[in-house]
Amino acid sequence: MRASALPTTEQVDRWQATRQKAFKAVPEGGRTITYLGKKFHVYPNTFWPFLDSQPLVRNFRIKPGESVLDVGTGSGVIAVFACYQGASRVLALDVNPSAIRSARHNLKAHGFEGVMEVRRSDLFEKVGDEQFDVITANLPFRDKPAPDVVARSQWDTDFRTNTQFFEQAARYLKPGGRIYFAHSNFGAVEEVRRLAKQSGFSIRLMARSAAEREQERQFFAFLIKPAARHGRAA
Repeated sequence: MRASALPTTEQVDRWQATRQKAFKAVPEGGRTITYLGKKFHVYPNTFWPFLDSQPLVRNFRIKPGESVLDVGTGSGVIAVFACYQGASRVLALDVNPSAIRSARHNLKAHGFEGVMEVRRSDLFEKVGDEQFDVITANLPFRDKPAPDVVARSQWDTDFRTNTQFFEQAARYLKPGGRIYFAHSNFGAVEEVRRLAKQSGFSIRLMARSAAEREQERQFFAFLIKPAARHGRAA
């Protein structure tokens, strides 16, 4: 079967700009979104639960008792689903204060006050020395200037957020830990692969999906692990 054509830059720009306007137009009291059969509440300026994270959420595996660090949590969907899988501790981070408000609402709505914590943090800034069995991340896909915190949920100025993530992630993983990472075919896929390998990780495509009626727009989930180092003393 022939592969679908990639959407053009102009098409993606229009679609993402329209979504950012919609995020900003949410009523002050918020709105409720149904995502994979569960309800999530979002306040204005929060990235909604969407198809982009579904390959990750449908396919990631958390063993009961494992600890999870969710970077770029948005409304908290990945973190909440990690709780449902039996994580003993989930720390969810986001730089956007509106996302923090939404994620805190959702952890309480799903009854995970004793498991999940939400902190406002620019990447790993507020993590401290803690390490985790699993890191999950749904970072902005595209290297494009972001004029505000809402745009930062989709656009990464000079790809700085993604670059810093890969430069710093290993120090927050326990030995044998792993990363589940969301991305898309209209994002900087090859740059993500390069950054992962450059930082000492192996990376493989774990799952993909496509938006209904728009098969050219696809979303990916990658499994990333520290690469095995042969011939070196421990």
